[in-house]
Amino acid sequence: MVAVGRSYRVFQVVNAVILTAVVILTLFPFVNVIARSFSDERSIQRGEVNLWPRGFNTTTYQRVMQDPVFWRNYGNTVLYTVVATVIAMVLTTCYAYVLSKHNLKGRTALIGIAVFTMFFNGGLIPNYVLVSSLGLRNTLWAIVLPNAISVFNLLVMKAFFEAMPAELEEAGAVDGLSTYGNLLRVTLPLSKAVIATMTLFYAVSFWNSWFSAFLYLDDNDLFPVTIYLRNLIAGATGGTDISMTSDLSLQIAANIQAVTIVLTALPIVTVYPFIQRYFVTGVTLGAVKG
Repeated sequence: MVAVGRSYRVFQVVNAVILTAVVILTLFPFVNVIARSFSDERSIQRGEVNLWPRGFNTTTYQRVMQDPVFWRNYGNTVLYTVVATVIAMVLTTCYAYVLSKHNLKGRTALIGIAVFTMFFNGGLIPNYVLVSSLGLRNTLWAIVLPNAISVFNLLVMKAFFEAMPAELEEAGAVDGLSTYGNLLRVTLPLSKAVIATMTLFYAVSFWNSWFSAFLYLDDNDLFPVTIYLRNLIAGATGGTDISMTSDLSLQIAANIQAVTIVLTALPIVTVYPFIQRYFVTGVTLGAVKG
């Protein structure tokens, strides 16, 4: 008994040391990026910035946040993320709910169609031609519709719905609920964990997305903030902005990448703590079990 207790204590100590090391290794790049974003150009170029800013400087933040185009593009990103996430969640939830019913005719074919798209797609040029022929270029829908369903998220939600007791819906049917009533009044209220998790997955994906906007949008007023920051990086590092002084150009070029990472990640990092308690539960309960 003593040996078991001693072994368990050793395990706890080793486990705590390993997890602490993993946390430190994980946090270091983020802290370093934040420190670089507030450091001056000379300290960054000399490699003197580690966990604390050197030569505290907010020039790049001021340059970015005083630009009205930045706020307009930031608003576009919020709009695209909200609309795309809502549409994606509605479609994914409905599709996953249907696929979770083993008595559905054609269920195997529907699953096969979904899984097929995980490994094969039409390619960049056919997708561009399709979006253009549908008249979606320079519209919100060019960002939202092509990526409306993630098959990975779909399969996780399907597994989650399949794990729910069938007796719950049978009881709802006895009480007079239709299929839609069961979904809205029985299944969804019990699926907060997986819904919160999938919402986070979709929101992060759409928030960080830039290539679709780069491909399908030509109007600067429609760009998301990721395209704005990408262009700012290209202009700063390429030295193409002649309206700035030499010192200002060097400062922005030195820490523009760190500033863009902070500004892009900040909203998601702010939202995450509020749904963290659902995150692990949603992924675990919806996981494929052997």
